[in-house]
Amino acid sequence: MITVTKKDSKESIENLLRRFSRKVSQSGVLAIAKQGQYHEKPMSKRERRRRAILRRERKAVKAYKLKLGKQ
Repeated sequence: MITVTKKDSKESIENLLRRFSRKVSQSGVLAIAKQGQYHEKPMSKRERRRRAILRRERKAVKAYKLKLGKQ
């Protein structure tokens, strides 16, 4: 989990906040909390992977079209 972030003697509040934010983001606590924010129907691992692959393919096609200027 997260270790306690204490202020050093000559450290500014901005640096303390930056260090804290970095520790929180690296620990992944917020990502886990956001995942549990909404209820998701149970889905098989295969279906989840299939949808992710489709999302990646659509994104690649969209980027390709944008690059060519045909959107």
